[in-house]
Amino acid sequence: MAGSTNISIRMDSDVKAQADALFGELGMNLTTAFNVFVRQALREGRIPFEVSLNQPNKETIAAMLEAERIARDPSVKGYTDMDELFADLRK
Repeated sequence: MAGSTNISIRMDSDVKAQADALFGELGMNLTTAFNVFVRQALREGRIPFEVSLNQPNKETIAAMLEAERIARDPSVKGYTDMDELFADLRK
């Protein structure tokens, strides 16, 4: 290595603890993991993974969990026929 320099990164202490545990299991510390990330980014000329907002928010997650609960509830009537569904809706 030609020379090294120190950098300072702020992150949530819980996130750091989780990262330390993960990278420790992979046989490296956070400094090594960060260096792997930076070298890969330089090699690819981009962030070496997709950055996206495609994760559902808390409200969507709650709605998904409610839908799963309803789908498993034997007391909730299900429909396999649209005509039957619409007939019940008209009642």
